[in-house]
Amino acid sequence: MGALTIARAGSIQREIDARPDPVAIDLSGVERIDTVGAWLIHRTVRDRGAEVTGASDDVAKLLDQVAQADRPGDVRRPKKIGAVGELGHWVMEAGRTFTGLLGFFGATLIGLVAVITHPRRFRYNALVQQFDVVGVRALGIIGLMSFLIGIVIGQQGAVQLQQFGAEVYTINLIGRITVRELGPLMTAIMVAGRSGSAFAAQIGTMKITEEVDAMRTIGVSPVEALVVPRILATIFIMPLLAFWAMLTAIIGGGVFCWIGLEIPPLTYIQRIAEVVPATDVWVGLIKAPVFGFIIALAGCFQGMLVANDSEQVGLKTTAAVVQSIFLVIVLDAVFAVFFSSVGWI
Repeated sequence: MGALTIARAGSIQREIDARPDPVAIDLSGVERIDTVGAWLIHRTVRDRGAEVTGASDDVAKLLDQVAQADRPGDVRRPKKIGAVGELGHWVMEAGRTFTGLLGFFGATLIGLVAVITHPRRFRYNALVQQFDVVGVRALGIIGLMSFLIGIVIGQQGAVQLQQFGAEVYTINLIGRITVRELGPLMTAIMVAGRSGSAFAAQIGTMKITEEVDAMRTIGVSPVEALVVPRILATIFIMPLLAFWAMLTAIIGGGVFCWIGLEIPPLTYIQRIAEVVPATDVWVGLIKAPVFGFIIALAGCFQGMLVANDSEQVGLKTTAAVVQSIFLVIVLDAVFAVFFSSVGWI
């Protein structure tokens, strides 16, 4: 019979099909056989009741292995999970994520203390680089977005206030809502989508390429080298970005008031100075670094969770953005209640 290998699978199958039942297969002349050839013989025995003779010990052993592997798979239908089960699964997953985030927060504090007590271990070049990436390169998009938001707020507010002949109060609306809320909040959302996702993707890629493991091997803490510079840079740069967003939003609103409501720029500036208290500016500047810390923490945390799979980078990057934006909005609500309770309204 020669060789029973994958190269001759087609011709061997045709030879077997051409033989009438009952089929008798003599394997004494087989010089070489692989798994495909053994499978053809086994399938003929199984389906047509063929009789196999002349098989050597090695061939018989291979046929036995193929026969043992020919077992129907245990196909289990997925369990039906109801709404309560889905909710429970989501709560447990959220609890595990929150616990992991708290643990990562503790590890970050330990790394920060280690850097403070040993200043030579701090990577100043990495901090400056993150200042450029998180702050300087974000000025354009944040400024444009805030400028347009200022115009939109002015236009929408004027449409409603004109019904009562109070369009002059559009300035109050623009000033207070941009300085107190939308300035830091929209800046945080932009930084989360831009820098938080980058943190997760960068650290996740380093996990896949085993650079993080290499750092641990040579005695370098990944938290000190990767996490601390990113978190400090985001904390320090967020108040500046938030103030830049406030300023450009007020300018955008002023352009609309000048063109759409014919309010002179000087009058607009004087009115802004009158209606926007200093506490509103402090509220925005106090919230900004906290938002920055949460964004950087969530991004680095999700990046560290990436396993040895490139698909995980995309999943954890998405999770970092969603998680950071969710936490920012929750914290913004907490800040609103807190500042109202202390009288900064």
